[in-house]
Amino acid sequence: MSDADIQQADQLQGAKHPRHTHKLFGQDEAQSDFLTAYNSNRMHHAWMITGPKGIGKATLAWRIARFVLSKSLDDTLPQTLHSKTLEVSENHPISRRIGALGEPNLYLVRRTWDDKTKKIKQNISVNEIRKLKSFFNMSAADGGWRVAIIDSADEMNSAAANALLKILEEPPEKVLLFLISHQPLRLLPTIRSRCRSLRCKTLMPDHLSSALDQSGFKLNIKAAEISILADGSVGTSIELISNDGMNLYNSIIQMVGQAPQMDRQAMQLMADACSGRNAVEKYNMTLQLFLGFIARLAKFGALQPKDFQEASPGEALTMSRLAPNTQAARKWANLVQEITDRTTHARSVNLDPSSVILDMLLKFEETAQY
Repeated sequence: MSDADIQQADQLQGAKHPRHTHKLFGQDEAQSDFLTAYNSNRMHHAWMITGPKGIGKATLAWRIARFVLSKSLDDTLPQTLHSKTLEVSENHPISRRIGALGEPNLYLVRRTWDDKTKKIKQNISVNEIRKLKSFFNMSAADGGWRVAIIDSADEMNSAAANALLKILEEPPEKVLLFLISHQPLRLLPTIRSRCRSLRCKTLMPDHLSSALDQSGFKLNIKAAEISILADGSVGTSIELISNDGMNLYNSIIQMVGQAPQMDRQAMQLMADACSGRNAVEKYNMTLQLFLGFIARLAKFGALQPKDFQEASPGEALTMSRLAPNTQAARKWANLVQEITDRTTHARSVNLDPSSVILDMLLKFEETAQY
């Protein structure tokens, strides 16, 4: 297997790697915050880029890395020459070297490939952080900045997290470390306290559509609909598009619209579609969408919104019938947790996916009866 064939832990299947994505949509505030720090000549050594998955956090990190490294040779210029943008040409030598992962002043930490299991490792190990420490201990090739990206910091094991903390406590001169985190509260408080935060926001439909177009995914539906279901995430949108998620969600809405007397044949067909070695993605998508629907149902019952936006035709009517009040909201919220626990257990004991899906549908139907 060649290096080009090996899956990359920090790349969504079917999409460009973030280091090859030069345009960033919907994150002007985060970019402005970094530029303000850079222009003030008071840059913090560690930055935590936070927000939901798939909204451009890694793209922002690579964009900043290109900018800082391209400016390294300009450190002698007067500070009055403030930068107004992070833009760096794709033809710039720094851009080309970073694109090829050949820039000596940049280091990437991510989960690595395991030749024995032929899979990507589950965690970022302490060895990867030790390599990062060695990188920081070296002098920059041109006397400028050294930049490292950890994607994602959430995936470090405990030993790796403690090793990183030691680096953050005594950082070398002229280093920048970017920690990409989808769930920062899972990280050590001592790590969070030593990082400055850059918060990325979920994308509005127009920004989402532009980002998907840049990634090579054309929308055949309204951007607003997929934005609702994907919660403004490019990554989730790509998963939905790649796995026919919108049509699957439409099928779910049609099925639950009949609750508490759902079509048994339709339930069995949905379950059977998740069985077999080639149906892993279908299984994951069905679980994700059905749990997402129940969560939306609980939220609808709790808030009773007057301006509810449908992700699928007929969704609002179904929501109104199944979650008319806060009492109903509580039972649906409890069901989300119960199904999550049941499916987690099912994975641990390797239960048949079709049985898991059918059990979930029956449990939903049972809950709808009271």
